[in-house]
Amino acid sequence: MPRQVDHDLRRRQIAEAVWRLATRGGLEDVTLRQVAAEAGVSARLLQYYFGTRDQLLLGALEILNADAEQRARERLAAFGETPGMHAIVRGVLLEMLPLDEERRNRHLVYVAYFVRFLVEPALAEVALAAPLAIENLIADLLTQGRELGEVSPDIDIAAEAAFLVAGAEGFQSSVLLGQRTPEDAVALMDHQLARVFTGTTPG
Repeated sequence: MPRQVDHDLRRRQIAEAVWRLATRGGLEDVTLRQVAAEAGVSARLLQYYFGTRDQLLLGALEILNADAEQRARERLAAFGETPGMHAIVRGVLLEMLPLDEERRNRHLVYVAYFVRFLVEPALAEVALAAPLAIENLIADLLTQGRELGEVSPDIDIAAEAAFLVAGAEGFQSSVLLGQRTPEDAVALMDHQLARVFTGTTPG
């Protein structure tokens, strides 16, 4: 009896090959043949699952984003049932920082995609939507925090959400480059959050 193929697993195997190549040397000159060799599959099978090179890059990015969202949900769930808005907002922002090997590798892949974001409309659409979605999430959480009395009434929610997300994005680069330690980035983020969440702690 022929063995059943796990198509999702095979797609992930190919996507992980793209990520490894991305972290080693970027994506500018990566070919379907190189990805197939890295994944240990034939070029024909790679095209069966993803189609063209552009479709492959987009598919690998979508799988990476889905992974990131799932890991974020798991880490936030570990806070328990009533963690408070300070802890939740902090948790969302810390997902954006390369604080461990998993998140560092993920952000290295995003860096490798950056030039493609500038020139490929389909990839750019994915990239442009992500920060705005996070800003909206942070703004919603800050609004809930204000209703609970955790957030200062003087805070401009939309501006603060944009600033927090932009700050986290800036820390990504400085940590990856070694200009700032992960601990320093977390401390600076906590400093800003302490101004927003008056009289609360993230615990």
